[in-house]
Amino acid sequence: MAEENQEQQEEQGGGKKKLLIILLVLLLLGGGGGFAAYKFLLAGDDKEEEKDKAEEIVKETQSIEQIGIMYDLGNFVVNLADKDADRYLKINIVLEIENEQVKLELEKRLPQIKDAITTLLITKTSEDLKTAEGMELLKEEIIKRVNAILPLGGVKNVYFTEFVIQTA
Repeated sequence: MAEENQEQQEEQGGGKKKLLIILLVLLLLGGGGGFAAYKFLLAGDDKEEEKDKAEEIVKETQSIEQIGIMYDLGNFVVNLADKDADRYLKINIVLEIENEQVKLELEKRLPQIKDAITTLLITKTSEDLKTAEGMELLKEEIIKRVNAILPLGGVKNVYFTEFVIQTA
């Protein structure tokens, strides 16, 4: 009888182990299935939303930043209006213009435009031009003066590709 009790206990212990292994496998399969469902169903929506947002940003940037035609006015070397010392400004100016029609008009009036810019530059001091704010103000003034000369306007932006202030 003792042998039969021992065999029954071993069978019950083996059954518990089998049941435990089956539960563990089922738990792993359920967890894996739940993770896969989340990854493919819910995470796919997030990726589509991110992709849509990225496309919107690209479209907005492209519509805002339609680059115009670049027209290089060349170098200007002028005396600055500093009273304490002789200072010179060497600057290369590139205009961004809207279209070919503006470019043709700009080429016709190039001496007037260069004169207007030179006249503006010689009124500036080195203190006016040392800061980023001063440079931005100069860009705005150049745009205003050039657009006043051109009958259609058309200058969108001004770029300085060289900017040097030198003391004599």
